Amino acid sequence: MDNFMSLLEGFAVAAQPMYLLFALGGVLVGTAVGVLPGIGPAMTVALLMPLTYSLEPTAAIIVFAGIYYGGMYGGSTTSILLNTPGESSSIVTALEGNRMAKAGRGAAALATAAVGSFIAGTIATVLLSFVAPYVAAFAVQIGPVEYVALMVVAFLTVGALLGSSVLRGLASLALGLFIATMGFDSLTAQQRYTFGSPFLADGIDVVLVAVALFAVGEALYVASRLRHGPIKVIPVTGGWTKWMRKEDWRRSWRPWLRGTAIGFPVGTIPAGGADVATFLSYASERKLAKGARKKQFGKGAIEGVAGPEAANNAAAAGVLVPLLTLGIPTTATAAMLLVAFQRYQIPVGPQLFENDSALVWALIASLYVGNLMLLVLNLPLVGIWVKILQIPRPYLYAGILVFAALGAFSVNFTPIDVIILLILGILGFFMRRYGYPVAPMVVGLILGPIFENQLRRSLAISQGDPVALVSSPIAAAIYVVLIIIFVLSFWMRKRQSAMEAETTADLEGGVDDGADTPRATVAQGGPDADGTSGAAPAGPGDPAESAHPGAAAGVPGAESAPGPDTVSGGAHSGASSTKNRKESP
Repeated sequence: MDNFMSLLEGFAVAAQPMYLLFALGGVLVGTAVGVLPGIGPAMTVALLMPLTYSLEPTAAIIVFAGIYYGGMYGGSTTSILLNTPGESSSIVTALEGNRMAKAGRGAAALATAAVGSFIAGTIATVLLSFVAPYVAAFAVQIGPVEYVALMVVAFLTVGALLGSSVLRGLASLALGLFIATMGFDSLTAQQRYTFGSPFLADGIDVVLVAVALFAVGEALYVASRLRHGPIKVIPVTGGWTKWMRKEDWRRSWRPWLRGTAIGFPVGTIPAGGADVATFLSYASERKLAKGARKKQFGKGAIEGVAGPEAANNAAAAGVLVPLLTLGIPTTATAAMLLVAFQRYQIPVGPQLFENDSALVWALIASLYVGNLMLLVLNLPLVGIWVKILQIPRPYLYAGILVFAALGAFSVNFTPIDVIILLILGILGFFMRRYGYPVAPMVVGLILGPIFENQLRRSLAISQGDPVALVSSPIAAAIYVVLIIIFVLSFWMRKRQSAMEAETTADLEGGVDDGADTPRATVAQGGPDADGTSGAAPAGPGDPAESAHPGAAAGVPGAESAPGPDTVSGGAHSGASSTKNRKESP
């Protein structure tokens, strides 16, 4: 009952006209960036963070949460109408949604995606409202030793599971931890790794690193793989109120609920987030389909759109559970939300629901409001979102670089920050090029100082005895959970790879109408290694972005995917990957 009353108080805050406007602005921007390939919520939050310093904490967090939810919605539009996912988690939607659009059923695909996202997002937010406080109540009992265990869980899961290569993920994490140690030691006041430069005495600001990696590096990478030519969009005809027939509603409501049941628990663990959830949902719908409906998979089955889109949005809410209760980000966007909390000196973790209950409940209430806004915006205004794709790409990415430079300069108002931004941006470009995920680097930079302080406290209490780090029953239980997470995550990855291979075989053998098959997407559409949009490849070891449906289907204007021939999951060989990448630079 106390949680319910707190939620009502959150609605009283979120319903104020000022906060409603901030929520509307957030979901509008989020939907727009979800539509545009190569620009994801993580990049957008990183770009806007320096510009929101003048806002009060509640307003800024509501804006960022709106961007987060809006990005989940927007990715389905281009997946269906262009066969080009705006978000890596929307890759599965392109498999059936684009075929529905080519068969004249694009309106139904868009409608089931929007309604399913709304239903799943609402149910998952309800679960978040009542699960998160209990997790926080348990977590408030832990001490420094248990915090060290939680940080180890965060480091290993994010470093090893965000991306297909464990070594690349851990290398990225180690680089982030190294940058986190730059500057003055908080205990001894000694300078560390400053290389004699006074500009590094205070360390490198985490916002600067995030903008460099998510904005500059990503913009350089995607822009380097642009294709030339007009963008052909499949038209949507008829009024939006008549997009779904009674048969469509009957076939969609069960996948909506099943997708929610899959997406929320998967989102709460570091197992790939929405990417894995969408693939598991699609596999479930294929397996449960009977008779003629089963034969429609690969040719435009509405269940293949309804289930994954519901799982996508449910997982987005699930990601917020470990973030708000434990302070552990499991995706790149969650890491940027954690940075936003830190910028306002709001400690995220077990004490959040006690020390800043008004803010956190206003945030949760704004998710309900934003979810409703997104349903209203996505159905009638789909034509406007598609027109955003007509923005010339050179102007788009040039604008991103300009905003990134302005944001970097506004951090400390020193030109040296812009130089650091460019250096780290080039580093981010090469990390993306060679398949090193950037999200672990940001997570290491964020959580590194917290881990160091808690480790020192733990060793001080135990008088330097390292055995104390594993002797606590709660810490030991956390390490056991870590093993379970690894086993579960790798099992889910293996199941996803098997589903990809099966789907690829079915599509290659069952499509007889000459339609374009997004083979590269099916073969390589695994979890996004760095939390970016999934529109461009990251080279070896980045399955979500090694290619995308637009390139595979030959859609003019889609980002190309030239990269190494290594294909994650074993679904295709290097020759098959190369076959699907015949594009001009």
